[in-house]
Amino acid sequence: MAASDTQAVLFDLDGTLIDSAPDLGAAADQMRTDRGLASIPLERYRPMAGSGARGMLGVAFGITPDSPEFVPLREEFFLNYEARMLRNTQVFEGVAELVEALRARGLRWGVVTNKSVRFTGPLTRSMPLFDTARAIISGDTTPYAKPHPEPLFEAARQLGVPPTSCVYVGDDERDILAGRAAGMRTVAATYGYMGEQAEVARWDADAAISSPLQLLQLLKQA
Repeated sequence: MAASDTQAVLFDLDGTLIDSAPDLGAAADQMRTDRGLASIPLERYRPMAGSGARGMLGVAFGITPDSPEFVPLREEFFLNYEARMLRNTQVFEGVAELVEALRARGLRWGVVTNKSVRFTGPLTRSMPLFDTARAIISGDTTPYAKPHPEPLFEAARQLGVPPTSCVYVGDDERDILAGRAAGMRTVAATYGYMGEQAEVARWDADAAISSPLQLLQLLKQA
C-alpha cells in the first residue's frame, strides 16, 4: 500500500476502534432474561456485533428484519443499549497508540460508522480517544449508509482531503465496498467482529491487518 500520498485514515467504529460487543450483547440478552428465557453467552453475540440490532436480535431471538416483530423489538433493544452503552465498551488494545502515531506523522483521522448519531455522539464524546478525530460520520449523518460511498465522501470533505488520499479501515464487507466505491484504499481489520460467514479474501480489500498497530507497517511501505 503506497503511503506517499496518504493524507488521512478513516476507521469504522464497532469492531475496528472499539469493542462494544459486551454492551451490545448484554442489551439483547436482557430482552431474553426479561422474558424468562435463558441467557446466551457473549461468545454467541460477539461475531454478530458489527451488525447492530439486526445481528443482536438475530442471535437472541432468531429473527430477521423481515419479521413482523422486528421493529418493536429493535426499539426495545435500542433503549436497553442506550442505558448501558458505556458500561463495558473499551478501545481495542493498540488503537490509542495507533492514533497517536498517525497524528505524529501529520495524518488526519476520522470515523465513518453505520451506527446512528443517537449512539455515536454519546460514545465518542465520552471516550478521550476521539478528542482528536477531525470527522465523525454516523449512519444518519448523510442520507445514505455504507456500503454507499457518500458517508466516506462526507468524511473526506470534513477532513479537507481528496478521497483518493484516504485509507479506510473496517471489519465488515460493507466497509470495503464503501471504501472502494469512494476511491479509497481499503484495509480489512480481521481482529474485529467479522460475522459468522465472513470470507475476507473475497472482499477484495487492498490489505488486511490482524491487530491495529499492523496498519503502521502498511503505511510505511512505499
